[in-house]
Amino acid sequence: MALKERVRIGGRSARIQTAVHEAVKRLSAATDRSALTVPQIASEAGVTPSTIYRRWGDLAALLADVAVERLRPAGDPEDTGATASDLRLFIEQYAEEMSSPVGQALMRDVLWPAGENFPAQCCTFTRANLETIASRAAARGERPFDVEEVIDHVVAPIVYHILFSDRTLTPDYCRQLLQRLRSLPAAESLGQRAP
Repeated sequence: MALKERVRIGGRSARIQTAVHEAVKRLSAATDRSALTVPQIASEAGVTPSTIYRRWGDLAALLADVAVERLRPAGDPEDTGATASDLRLFIEQYAEEMSSPVGQALMRDVLWPAGENFPAQCCTFTRANLETIASRAAARGERPFDVEEVIDHVVAPIVYHILFSDRTLTPDYCRQLLQRLRSLPAAESLGQRAP
């Protein structure tokens, strides 16, 4: 059963979810992640362990749910006034945030549970940010880029290197990925930050 089917939104259910999420965040800040247990989280949240098992199934699914919530964007990507600089700034920030120790831990939590679709939720957040930038381009009369091309040729290599290699994700590397995009006009400068 998918998580969204197990958790009712609103009222007491929302308060319990908030309390459990906050307990995970507090305990994660003070305790080694490998030492976290469902009974410990339940005690911190003021609920029974059976409440957590009933809602999330296991610790992995709970940690993934908390990670997805923490990865949810707080707002739209910054509007710099030009598509190329909007996209460059978003990709550089994405690479920096996801390659940080906190970002890496959140990505691992999202990928950990079997049978749940947490990674797809995170992809939805990234796609929505890119669609916002592409919509701004169209509204300004600029040529919008292909969102799927950016995911395939820019976001995917960044995620791969965060999870599976020791490559340092520099702003120069991010700009090199962006310069390979066919859907952006070659004349657009991706190398200079907009004022």
